[in-house]
Amino acid sequence: MSRIKLNYKIIFHFFGLLLLFNGGFMLTATLISLIYKDGVTLELFLSGLVTLLIGVLAMYRTKGHRKEMNKREGYIIVAFGWIVMSLTGTLPYIATGAIPSFTDAFFETMSGYTTTGASILNDIEIIPEGVLFWRSMTHWIGGMGIIVLAIAILPLLGVGGMQLFTAEAPGPSADKLHPRITDTAKRLWLIYVGYTVAETVLLQLAGMSFFDAINHALSTLSTGGFSTKNASVAYWNDNPLIQYIIIFFMFLAGTNFVLSYYLFKGKVSKILKDEEFRLYFKFIVIFTLIAAVLIYFKADVSQSTIIHPMVLGEAESALRHALFQVLSVITTTGFISADYTMWTPFLTVFFFGMMFLGGSAGSTSGGVKVMRQLILIKNSFLEFKRALHPNAIIPVRYNGKSVSKDIVFNVLGFFILYMLSFIVGALVFSMFDMDFTSAIGLSASSLGNVGPALGDFGPVNNYAALPPLGKWWASFLMLIGRLELFTVLILLTPFFWRNR
Repeated sequence: MSRIKLNYKIIFHFFGLLLLFNGGFMLTATLISLIYKDGVTLELFLSGLVTLLIGVLAMYRTKGHRKEMNKREGYIIVAFGWIVMSLTGTLPYIATGAIPSFTDAFFETMSGYTTTGASILNDIEIIPEGVLFWRSMTHWIGGMGIIVLAIAILPLLGVGGMQLFTAEAPGPSADKLHPRITDTAKRLWLIYVGYTVAETVLLQLAGMSFFDAINHALSTLSTGGFSTKNASVAYWNDNPLIQYIIIFFMFLAGTNFVLSYYLFKGKVSKILKDEEFRLYFKFIVIFTLIAAVLIYFKADVSQSTIIHPMVLGEAESALRHALFQVLSVITTTGFISADYTMWTPFLTVFFFGMMFLGGSAGSTSGGVKVMRQLILIKNSFLEFKRALHPNAIIPVRYNGKSVSKDIVFNVLGFFILYMLSFIVGALVFSMFDMDFTSAIGLSASSLGNVGPALGDFGPVNNYAALPPLGKWWASFLMLIGRLELFTVLILLTPFFWRNR
């Protein structure tokens, strides 16, 4: 069996294009640094300039590339594109001395682009404003990047059951927002930018500084979770309005962005009929009520809110913190308003289970995704009927349409691979002398792009104590979790690199 011939020029041409975007966004961080006079403007400017020059050089050397791109090249571009972005994304941290260690800088950058939000920084508030803005910007770039991937690229590669998503979202199939993928991406970018601006304005009106507001908006819409404060959103526990604004935008960020497009077009009935949206909404309501009741009757919220005690009634505080943390974990945003591991042992396990849910397909959230959960649940119930009626043809239906067996098998395969990855992830973490709780929490959080984990790496701690090899392993789990497993893991198979 001969080895495959790849169109390397088109691969590196795409890498060059990605680096142009990366360098351009670094220059926006340079502007913030200049405005706030934080002392690292030159370092950030040089980081952006170097990244831009590498991108220009890559595109210039590959300008005569063949335009055709096959599936293998698509997988390589998607997987290694994230790595290329992360490698160059370390430059602002290293050049400014904010994170001098390359391992730590790469971990922080990968955590940013994958919208995980796990951090190794012990004191966030001493970091220069320009670097903090770049840190939040990596979230924002990665968040919208995954939307474009999910809509424009992954369906073409047949990854992770996303063919089903193309029936409801834009792309090369029916029921498109617009027949051209590029135009679709522009519309979703516009919605993404619009939400970010709206949240920034509202947070500033609610009492945040402009700098804090824009950073938290970038983190919220990307479901990332990086904050400008050591206590995360718990810093504003004495301002419930700020937390309710973030709650609202976390909900939007965890919803399929195509539904936002329908909302602006006045097609509300399409949203209300969407099965995934209805289940997503039900999950949030039911889980919030369970958590709120237990917090109200059994937990001391004033002791778990990190820095500020309750300022309104106990019932309101219990409901707000329950809703905030349920949304934060389900949407894999990872913001903290309270240490949920201090509420009750039941709620600790409860929130751990939510790490495996994820938001909607076509959202910026990580995890398994509600759509896959829905198909798994439906198929499981239908197995009872098939056992009673073995000759009957009983298809799984989604939004009134029959789902092909290929997609059902794809979803089942994804779930099995996800759980295997979680188990292997926890086993590797346990090799670094971690206790059971910390190992499984780290694995679930990294793979699901959640951020806060359990045990020694819980909501009020960070990942600084993780050994260097542990940080590289966590970075790998973040990457495969963000890119739907198959996209990265297929590159590790021998047959991918052969003709047959």
